[in-house]
Amino acid sequence: MNAEQAWQDLQRIRVPQERVYDEVERNAGGDPKATYAMAGIMWLFLAGMGLDLPKWGVWLLLAAYVGVLGSLAVHYSRRSRVRLHRSRYSWRSAASMAAGAAVSGGTIVLSGRLVESLALPFGSLITATVSALAFLLFVGPANRWAVATLRDRGTRAPSERAIR
Repeated sequence: MNAEQAWQDLQRIRVPQERVYDEVERNAGGDPKATYAMAGIMWLFLAGMGLDLPKWGVWLLLAAYVGVLGSLAVHYSRRSRVRLHRSRYSWRSAASMAAGAAVSGGTIVLSGRLVESLALPFGSLITATVSALAFLLFVGPANRWAVATLRDRGTRAPSERAIR
Protein backbone atom coordinates (compact mmCIF):
# COMPACT_ATOMS: atom_id res chain seq x y z
CA MET A 1 0.00 0.00 0.00
CA ASN A 2 1.39 3.39 -0.91
CA ALA A 3 1.26 6.52 1.21
CA GLU A 4 -1.40 8.21 -0.92
CA GLN A 5 -3.79 5.26 -0.57
CA ALA A 6 -3.18 5.12 3.19
CA TRP A 7 -3.94 8.85 3.47
CA GLN A 8 -7.19 8.47 1.53
CA ASP A 9 -8.23 5.54 3.71
CA LEU A 10 -7.51 7.57 6.84
CA GLN A 11 -9.60 10.49 5.56
CA ARG A 12 -12.48 8.19 4.62
CA ILE A 13 -12.55 6.94 8.23
CA ARG A 14 -11.87 10.30 9.87
CA VAL A 15 -14.52 12.43 8.17
CA PRO A 16 -17.52 10.40 9.45
CA GLN A 17 -15.90 10.28 12.90
CA GLU A 18 -15.64 14.09 12.91
CA ARG A 19 -19.31 14.34 11.91
CA VAL A 20 -20.27 12.09 14.81
CA TYR A 21 -18.32 14.24 17.26
CA ASP A 22 -19.91 17.37 15.79
CA GLU A 23 -23.36 15.87 16.33
CA VAL A 24 -22.58 14.89 19.94
CA GLU A 25 -21.24 18.37 20.69
CA ARG A 26 -24.29 19.97 19.06
CA ASN A 27 -26.65 17.84 21.15
CA ALA A 28 -24.79 18.66 24.36
CA GLY A 29 -24.72 22.38 23.71
CA GLY A 30 -28.08 22.89 22.07
CA ASP A 31 -31.75 22.15 22.63
CA PRO A 32 -32.32 23.35 26.19
CA LYS A 33 -35.91 22.01 26.20
CA ALA A 34 -34.98 18.92 28.21
CA THR A 35 -33.07 20.99 30.76
CA TYR A 36 -35.95 23.41 31.25
CA ALA A 37 -38.43 20.54 31.44
CA MET A 38 -36.34 18.82 34.13
CA ALA A 39 -36.04 22.07 36.10
CA GLY A 40 -39.79 22.63 35.86
CA ILE A 41 -40.55 19.09 36.99
CA MET A 42 -38.11 19.46 39.88
CA TRP A 43 -39.75 22.77 40.84
CA LEU A 44 -43.21 21.19 40.86
CA PHE A 45 -41.98 18.26 42.95
CA LEU A 46 -40.24 20.44 45.54
CA ALA A 47 -43.17 22.83 45.73
CA GLY A 48 -45.50 19.85 46.20
CA MET A 49 -43.34 18.46 48.98
CA GLY A 50 -44.06 21.62 50.97
CA LEU A 51 -47.75 20.80 51.12
CA ASP A 52 -49.12 18.96 54.12
CA LEU A 53 -49.63 15.64 52.37
CA PRO A 54 -50.37 12.34 54.06
CA LYS A 55 -47.69 9.68 53.84
CA TRP A 56 -49.36 7.97 50.89
CA GLY A 57 -49.52 11.36 49.11
CA VAL A 58 -45.80 11.89 49.53
CA TRP A 59 -45.11 8.43 48.09
CA LEU A 60 -47.52 9.09 45.23
CA LEU A 61 -45.83 12.42 44.48
CA LEU A 62 -42.40 10.76 44.57
CA ALA A 63 -43.57 7.98 42.22
CA ALA A 64 -45.05 10.54 39.82
CA TYR A 65 -41.79 12.55 39.90
CA VAL A 66 -39.63 9.52 39.13
CA GLY A 67 -42.08 8.35 36.45
CA VAL A 68 -42.19 11.70 34.67
CA LEU A 69 -38.39 12.06 34.79
CA GLY A 70 -38.03 8.52 33.43
CA SER A 71 -40.42 9.19 30.57
CA LEU A 72 -38.60 12.43 29.79
CA ALA A 73 -35.29 10.56 29.67
CA VAL A 74 -36.75 7.90 27.38
CA HIS A 75 -38.26 10.54 25.09
CA TYR A 76 -35.04 12.52 24.68
CA SER A 77 -32.82 9.45 24.35
CA ARG A 78 -34.98 8.11 21.52
CA ARG A 79 -34.89 11.44 19.74
CA SER A 80 -31.12 11.41 19.38
CA ARG A 81 -30.00 10.31 15.95
CA VAL A 82 -26.49 9.54 17.12
CA ARG A 83 -26.00 6.18 18.79
CA LEU A 84 -22.54 5.83 20.24
CA HIS A 85 -21.49 3.14 22.60
CA ARG A 86 -18.48 3.99 24.75
CA SER A 87 -17.35 7.14 23.01
CA ARG A 88 -20.39 9.16 24.09
CA TYR A 89 -19.76 8.85 27.82
CA SER A 90 -16.48 9.44 29.59
CA TRP A 91 -15.39 9.81 33.17
CA ARG A 92 -16.37 13.46 32.82
CA SER A 93 -19.99 12.45 32.19
CA ALA A 94 -20.07 10.46 35.42
CA ALA A 95 -18.32 13.26 37.30
CA SER A 96 -20.76 15.88 36.04
CA MET A 97 -23.74 13.70 37.04
CA ALA A 98 -22.32 13.18 40.53
CA ALA A 99 -21.51 16.88 40.88
CA GLY A 100 -24.99 17.79 39.63
CA ALA A 101 -26.56 15.54 42.22
CA ALA A 102 -24.38 17.09 44.93
CA VAL A 103 -25.17 20.65 43.82
CA SER A 104 -28.92 19.98 43.54
CA GLY A 105 -29.13 18.06 46.82
CA GLY A 106 -26.97 20.57 48.65
CA THR A 107 -29.02 23.47 47.37
CA ILE A 108 -32.26 21.79 48.42
CA VAL A 109 -30.99 21.04 51.92
CA LEU A 110 -29.30 24.40 52.51
CA SER A 111 -32.15 26.51 51.16
CA GLY A 112 -34.63 24.40 53.16
CA ARG A 113 -32.70 24.99 56.37
CA LEU A 114 -32.38 28.70 55.63
CA VAL A 115 -36.10 29.00 55.01
CA GLU A 116 -36.85 27.12 58.25
CA SER A 117 -34.44 29.18 60.33
CA LEU A 118 -35.83 32.46 59.00
CA ALA A 119 -39.43 31.17 59.24
CA LEU A 120 -40.24 32.52 55.80
CA PRO A 121 -43.74 32.12 54.38
CA PHE A 122 -44.12 29.89 51.34
CA GLY A 123 -40.84 28.18 52.16
CA SER A 124 -41.30 25.30 49.75
CA LEU A 125 -41.76 27.73 46.86
CA ILE A 126 -38.56 29.56 47.79
CA THR A 127 -36.66 26.28 48.12
CA ALA A 128 -38.04 25.00 44.82
CA THR A 129 -37.15 28.22 42.98
CA VAL A 130 -33.61 28.44 44.37
CA SER A 131 -32.96 24.75 43.65
CA ALA A 132 -34.32 24.91 40.10
CA LEU A 133 -32.21 28.00 39.37
CA ALA A 134 -29.07 26.33 40.76
CA PHE A 135 -29.82 23.29 38.58
CA LEU A 136 -30.19 25.46 35.47
CA LEU A 137 -26.98 27.35 36.20
CA PHE A 138 -25.04 24.11 36.69
CA VAL A 139 -26.30 21.95 33.80
CA GLY A 140 -25.16 24.01 30.80
CA PRO A 141 -21.48 24.38 31.71
CA ALA A 142 -21.35 20.81 33.05
CA ASN A 143 -22.64 19.36 29.76
CA ARG A 144 -20.15 21.37 27.72
CA TRP A 145 -17.31 20.29 30.00
CA ALA A 146 -18.32 16.62 29.87
CA VAL A 147 -18.42 16.53 26.06
CA ALA A 148 -15.37 18.72 25.44
CA THR A 149 -12.82 15.89 25.27
CA LEU A 150 -14.73 13.41 23.12
CA ARG A 151 -13.15 14.80 19.95
CA ASP A 152 -9.66 14.54 21.43
CA ARG A 153 -10.13 10.97 22.58
CA GLY A 154 -10.03 9.48 19.07
CA THR A 155 -7.03 11.53 17.92
CA ARG A 156 -4.55 10.76 20.68
CA ALA A 157 -1.40 9.00 19.64
CA PRO A 158 -0.97 5.41 20.89
CA SER A 159 2.03 6.42 23.02
CA GLU A 160 -0.06 9.05 24.81
CA ARG A 161 -2.76 6.49 25.62
CA ALA A 162 -0.18 4.22 27.22
CA ILE A 163 1.06 7.05 29.45
CA ARG A 164 -2.41 7.99 30.72
